[in-house]
Amino acid sequence: MTPASLALDAQLCFALYSAHLAMGKVYRHHLRDLGLTYPQYLVMLVLWESDNLTVTALGGRLYLDSATLTPLLKRLQMLGLLHRDRDHADQRQVLVTLTSAGRALQKRAHAIPQEVMCATGCRPDQALTLKADLEALRTHLQHAQLMQEHTAIR
Repeated sequence: MTPASLALDAQLCFALYSAHLAMGKVYRHHLRDLGLTYPQYLVMLVLWESDNLTVTALGGRLYLDSATLTPLLKRLQMLGLLHRDRDHADQRQVLVTLTSAGRALQKRAHAIPQEVMCATGCRPDQALTLKADLEALRTHLQHAQLMQEHTAIR
């Protein structure tokens, strides 16, 4: 018999994972008309906030390494939504800039956050509390990972 602590439904990670899958399905439906995947949408959200970022800054904002981010950026560039160019001041850096089509797509995406919020069944205050709790969880997990890495180095 499995101890209660090893039951699938007792796992916080499974609740997060299955909620992530359900959220992904909701976003997939809404993003279909934009021709974007959810990770591509996240890239566009960051660029709509602050255009002309380095790949490093963009990856840091999204918690993605360049090996994961580069294929997303290549695809978005093929779709005509952004440009990737070497920084004239530092050739080691690649700058990511929206095209006019990428900027125009923002207007078409305007309703998505509200539509997804409705799908969650959360009141705005509940959603803000949940978001804050998840951000705190992320911070704690990142700290734990750093501590594990530090301990492994010793």
